[in-house]
Amino acid sequence: MTQSPAVRVTGPSGAVRIGERAARTLVSEFARRNDPKAGLLVGATPESAVLAAAIEALLPGDRLTVVPAEGSATAALREHVTAQGRWVADRVRVVDTLAEADTAAVVVVAEPFTGTAEQARAAVDGLTKYLADGAVLSVAAPLFRTEGADGELDRQGVLHGVRTDLVLRNTPPVRVHHLRFTPAPVALAASLSPAYRPSSVPLTRGMHIDSNGVAAAGITLGLAALTRAARPKSNLWLLPALAAAPVAAFFRDPERDVPEDPSAVVASADGQVLSVQRLQDERFGDGEWLRIAVFLSVLDVHVNRAPVAGKVVDYFVADGGFVNAMKPDAEHNVAAYTVLDTDHGTVVVAQRTGLIARRIVQRAPVGSLLARGERFGLIRFGSRTDVYLPADAADPLVGPGDKVVGGATVIARWR
Repeated sequence: MTQSPAVRVTGPSGAVRIGERAARTLVSEFARRNDPKAGLLVGATPESAVLAAAIEALLPGDRLTVVPAEGSATAALREHVTAQGRWVADRVRVVDTLAEADTAAVVVVAEPFTGTAEQARAAVDGLTKYLADGAVLSVAAPLFRTEGADGELDRQGVLHGVRTDLVLRNTPPVRVHHLRFTPAPVALAASLSPAYRPSSVPLTRGMHIDSNGVAAAGITLGLAALTRAARPKSNLWLLPALAAAPVAAFFRDPERDVPEDPSAVVASADGQVLSVQRLQDERFGDGEWLRIAVFLSVLDVHVNRAPVAGKVVDYFVADGGFVNAMKPDAEHNVAAYTVLDTDHGTVVVAQRTGLIARRIVQRAPVGSLLARGERFGLIRFGSRTDVYLPADAADPLVGPGDKVVGGATVIARWR
């Protein structure tokens, strides 16, 4: 029987557990691919939440190979898979050892890495031989209870990471790393669904609050508690306490129905169209660009989404001022540029600061693939988002003054 690459330790509260939310995060790269693909799950047990999440993510053309965890009986795992029904049994193969597995498009380690940095490095190195070209390896490590594995995975994430997710609702909290060691083709982005991200806290099925909003609301409530403790006879504590709800609302993150039309270019943010113009910008290449600028007020949703499916090939920040984003001089504000390679050419999304908005969050590292409508960042408290398209390849469908909804409104169409 294979030895699982996830080295586990037992602390005062028992072994580190991967719960349902962390399991869904671990298999998110497998679940978001809509093309027929092969997956490899290493270190599974019949009761594993990761195994359940991987089975739930199966599509008709998929294949999943499962390797038992160290000390887990292969027969019990096969019996569990068979009990799921013929449809699952036809698509899931349980093997005795990792050596029996083939290469896969997504490799998931079901157990958290809790050993030393050397053990984590050896485990990752051993698993890379099972990665197909452009494949992703998804692994997790707890924030506590490790002997260096978390630091090693952080290092691997800097070198090869395409996404890192922090799952606080786990016992203990874990950080999930999605690693890609060879480049992925640009065309693969078109077959992806927006990635599941645990950074948003669900309020209802259709509404979440981004983690930045949870932190901001927590700070205001903390200030309220400190004020109440310092001046118990004063009502000043009500000011920060009452501010917590509107502050969290600034970071609301609603679910959106992304158009399935492959020729559609969707809005990158909620707001009002400021301008639609053709221009030159040598930073992105020769030729004319079609730029669609959208202003975000403090009342709009601040989460930014990819307007098209593509691969992040560059990211840079341009220095500047902090002028009101509705004024022409906002052209020279501080801005973060995310450059995407797509089937239709280069597409650029500019996140611009404003008079109040001075903090840009971008969560898509170079090399990552974004589905159309996928969340990739946000701007705190308003400002402006510009989408640059090759002018000879796209036709605008909106004009100045139009209201758009990020990830849902079609602002242009590929010719």
